[in-house]
Amino acid sequence: MAKKAQQEQQDQGRKAIFRIPATAILAIVVLVVCVTPVAFGGIPGLQALYLVPLGLLWFVQRMRTVATADGLAVRTMFGHRDIPWTALKGLAITSKARVRAVLGDGSEIALPAVRTRHLPVLSLVSGGLLKDPTGLTDEDTAPSQSDTAPEAAADAETISTESAGENAPHKE
Repeated sequence: MAKKAQQEQQDQGRKAIFRIPATAILAIVVLVVCVTPVAFGGIPGLQALYLVPLGLLWFVQRMRTVATADGLAVRTMFGHRDIPWTALKGLAITSKARVRAVLGDGSEIALPAVRTRHLPVLSLVSGGLLKDPTGLTDEDTAPSQSDTAPEAAADAETISTESAGENAPHKE
């Protein structure tokens, strides 16, 4: 009984945060160092160039997607939106491996910093409400070898026979 309560509490506490890696701040610091000679080079008003690294720092710190057992919290540069799992119709994957949330009305919301490699994590955090297309989180996908060994061997033989029959020279 105590083990079950502990498992439920652990499931409720699952949380995944997807954000831009903190090493991006290092690139912003390098940009500040490179902008400094130009900003103080003698032309008045070029100190405004420091707004570019500040904007980038704001972007890196702000953009994130937080997945909890309740749903997704999407934070952009100037906004925030909470999406419960029940409001999701599914996920859409763009050509650049970015993931977008598709709502029940068909509208799509970009999920910052979430890529296709993160889909198993989203499946685990959602508690199975969101299916994992990779199959990495499926517990029942590995049947025991003793049950399927003869069937698997027969299937492998059939596949190899079919492929060999198409490409191999015929012997008469």
